[in-house]
Amino acid sequence: MTRVALVHALAYSVAPINAELARVWPECERMNVLDDSLSADLMRSERGLDVAMHQRFETLAAYAESTGAQAILFTCSAFGPCIEAVAARRPHMPVLKPNEAMVAEAVAAGKRVGLIASFAPTLMSMPAEFPPGTALVTRYAEGAMAALDRGDAAEHDARVVEAARWLQQRGCDLIALTQFSMARAEAAVRQAIDLPVLTTPGSAVRALRQRLGA
Repeated sequence: MTRVALVHALAYSVAPINAELARVWPECERMNVLDDSLSADLMRSERGLDVAMHQRFETLAAYAESTGAQAILFTCSAFGPCIEAVAARRPHMPVLKPNEAMVAEAVAAGKRVGLIASFAPTLMSMPAEFPPGTALVTRYAEGAMAALDRGDAAEHDARVVEAARWLQQRGCDLIALTQFSMARAEAAVRQAIDLPVLTTPGSAVRALRQRLGA
């Protein structure tokens, strides 16, 4: 049986990726590791993705691999360089950044991509994951994460929809919901705008299945 480790820095990321795997790849064994202090510490720190943060990611990856995981998927978008370092040490197994598969699908579509994030550091790190020259427009869904924090999922989705409409008005051809926690808003966004919508869980699962030959 294929075992995939899912490493989360936000509690809200756990359900969307597990639901997507259960829906399209139920035979995959899922292992979840959550350290929700990662995102909190990054927001508070003035040091950014420093040596200590890189070591924390390496420790999490080593633990996941030690349990027999054949692939590791990280689900928080603001830690790209840390995940790249983990992947560089593991050429023998797939190690995916949360947005890696979605970026590839968005670029392949050859369109003007609208990126939405509810965690502000994501919009600082993620554009660099796209090839130079990619047409990108970013939008911070202000208040969406706070809405989830207080249990108001409807308000979260409304903030994401508002951001999607803003991006559509600026000529975007495709909307990318850049965080696993935002996948829950996919249906609402599709109802509100007439554009293709990519989610990180959907793209990531497609990529994992391909890379693991499932």
